[in-house]
Amino acid sequence: MNRLKLLFLSAIFIPFLSWGDIDVPCENDLECIEVGQWDLGIAFGYGERSNPLKDYSDIPIYLVPTFAYYGDSWFFDNGNIGYTLVEEERYTLNLSTSFSTDSAYFQRWDPSNIFLAGSNKFEANSIAANGRTLLMSDEPEPDVGPLEKRRFTYLGGLDAFIYTRAGIINLSVAHDMLNVHQGTEARLKWLYNFPVQNWNFEFALRLDWKSEEVVDYYYGVRESESPYWNQAYQAKSALNVGIELTTHYVMTQHWDLIFLARYTQIADEIANSPLLDQDHTSTFYLGTSYRF
Repeated sequence: MNRLKLLFLSAIFIPFLSWGDIDVPCENDLECIEVGQWDLGIAFGYGERSNPLKDYSDIPIYLVPTFAYYGDSWFFDNGNIGYTLVEEERYTLNLSTSFSTDSAYFQRWDPSNIFLAGSNKFEANSIAANGRTLLMSDEPEPDVGPLEKRRFTYLGGLDAFIYTRAGIINLSVAHDMLNVHQGTEARLKWLYNFPVQNWNFEFALRLDWKSEEVVDYYYGVRESESPYWNQAYQAKSALNVGIELTTHYVMTQHWDLIFLARYTQIADEIANSPLLDQDHTSTFYLGTSYRF
């Protein structure tokens, strides 16, 4: 995970050295949405989002809708609403909303599932597994009972884009708007588009920070679920690291092929939760899309 963080930070730093004269054209129709026009589409195919939660199935993905509208200032993009405060050649600053992505693991029809996102240490008389220390190696780990509902929420805050010759830097900070967990999330993301004739490749690296309130609400253990783990696991703020690749191939004016792959290394502060049995999650999707 440290190597992935180093790769990410290097990719973030290099674009600022390449500020220069910025020219961000739309190389093809996939990159830009015409102002004042609805952009509607739907993808057909198959994909899957792995679920790091114990006893929860991976999430299949078949249909992926797309609908967006950008006016002079207001915009709507796949369920998210925003207002552009500042728009310059080198940067844009928006007020915007976003979905809570953590609730997607608990609910099959969460919006994030529709719109498509350590080593073991041995010590004397004890064993640490996934960061949790058991008193005796032959003593079974206490079970967690049926989980209470983890609710979806809507986040709202500031979203900034900085345009450089070496890619786009996206920074955002958002707070819980529906008073579900009263937590805050922040994102730092580097994107690079590489168009080649009918092909378009988008590569991204991202850091996702979640406050203690977010981690505790989704991955903490309620007393009704397990009195033991309610005391043994203490939530802390966490920083996930992710990498993404999205590929489009334009076949006709309306049809194109799409391939998406994402990998997220889950922070130890979350992976240590007894609700999880994996320290990572991945998503892939392969299909064809139609744009109206």
